[in-house]
Amino acid sequence: HPVRLVDSVVNSLDISDITKLYRGGGCSAYHPRMLIKVLFYGYLSNVYSCRKIEKALTENIHFMYISGNSTPGFRTINEFRGKILKDKIKDLFAEVVKMLVELGYVSLDVQYIDGTKIEAKSNKYTFVWRGSVEKYKEKLETKINTILSDIENSIQSDNQELNKEELPKKINSEELKEKLSELNKKLKEPTKKLEKELQKLQNEHLPKLEKYEKDLEILGGRNSYSKTDPDATFMRMKEDHMMNGQLKPAYNPQISTENQFITHISIHQKPNDTTTLESHLDGFEKAYQKQSKEVVADAGYGSEENYEMLENKEITAYVKYNYFHKEQKRKTKNDPFLVQNLFYNKEQDFFICPMGQRMENVGSGKRTSSNGYESQVSYYQAKRCESCPLRGMCHQSKGNRRIEVNHRLNELKQKARTLLTSEEGLKHRSKRPIEVEAVFGQLKNNNKFNRFTMRGLEKVELEFLLMALGHNFRKMSKKLTNCSNPVDKTQKSNPNNNRNAQINSFLYNENYFPLNLNSNYNLSKIAA
Repeated sequence: HPVRLVDSVVNSLDISDITKLYRGGGCSAYHPRMLIKVLFYGYLSNVYSCRKIEKALTENIHFMYISGNSTPGFRTINEFRGKILKDKIKDLFAEVVKMLVELGYVSLDVQYIDGTKIEAKSNKYTFVWRGSVEKYKEKLETKINTILSDIENSIQSDNQELNKEELPKKINSEELKEKLSELNKKLKEPTKKLEKELQKLQNEHLPKLEKYEKDLEILGGRNSYSKTDPDATFMRMKEDHMMNGQLKPAYNPQISTENQFITHISIHQKPNDTTTLESHLDGFEKAYQKQSKEVVADAGYGSEENYEMLENKEITAYVKYNYFHKEQKRKTKNDPFLVQNLFYNKEQDFFICPMGQRMENVGSGKRTSSNGYESQVSYYQAKRCESCPLRGMCHQSKGNRRIEVNHRLNELKQKARTLLTSEEGLKHRSKRPIEVEAVFGQLKNNNKFNRFTMRGLEKVELEFLLMALGHNFRKMSKKLTNCSNPVDKTQKSNPNNNRNAQINSFLYNENYFPLNLNSNYNLSKIAA
């Protein structure tokens, strides 16, 4: 039964860092190992609510077995999950994955990576948009500068107007406070008009300016956030019955899988998968002190920045790029007007258009990604397009045709194309949809995990890691069940049966799992 598997695996985990957190004194505490077992088995059984877990501990025989008949309350379980387990869950997840490596289920040599959007536990009607904040903040700064200008003009002894060009275009809340303090010292007996303007600056404009600055600080590099969960970003979700896009507060979890086991997860606040790959791989390397030899991902990760990064890490990247499948079609290959089909003379750096005209290099430029990565692009332009008979099919611009080419990206695409069309690349491409996509289908469709139940980036990561552990336990239990089933005569010659027997004997080895699986142990409470 899966409950015995969870019991045995958690018994083998090193939780010394967690037990050190108990300072001692006061009432006796429930053993943290027992609480870890209860939470792991709860997420394996699709029971995520602490109140439901508390109820199951008194009604469900499997929960009674794994808790040793202990009955912690929902507050105890919730506090352990949110305060103690939050900082240690990554280490426990990595330990379980290393155990899967020892059992031979995964090798950590390849990662199938993809992401999905999961709705946050927040109100979708309470939102803050960067564009609106910046627009209203700019208007407010203009009002503040106008009022300050009027006050300064009235203070001048010669009543000479200030030059508007000398006024600061932008002002922050700290500068405004200092300015108001100076004006209050200068104006010992202000007129009613000046007093009214000063009160308006102090009581109305200053709080608004502070609010806009706080909003921009929360936004960081994002374009939006939810007021009820500031870490959540509004992303386009396809969840209505017509599969139309809906903007909802959500997170973007990225996972790595191998043999449909989850080997690594990371939570991101940006909806675009392209910018998440480097930090995801860095987290994998930090968790296991090694990096995979191969990475397989879809076109959402195919960019110059990611190809360069994977090349520097010496990772073989089976990562598609935009229009990879489209360029394989005959219609695209035979279109002479597409930029990728134009003849290029590398030595003299010019292109040849379909009419045989040279398109000379007319300059270069830069493109900067949201991560700050700069790409170099070159511009090429034809000289005489006005009388060309193919102009209508070639381009729609009023002047001569102008194209933009990223030569470095084209080189990286050629390398990726060679890998993707190789025999190994075809194998990975056919396996990727049944790897990571199947895991997302299991989590979101079968387990009905379509919305987080906790708020904040740290707690969302904790919840998703528990979901990933539940998935791995479920998968591991299924494989062990298949291994333990008796084989018929047609299966006895299968060489995998010897491997399965070795895994079974390894799993039930008392040296690896100290407690006997069939013994009903007594979980002693430790002094807190």
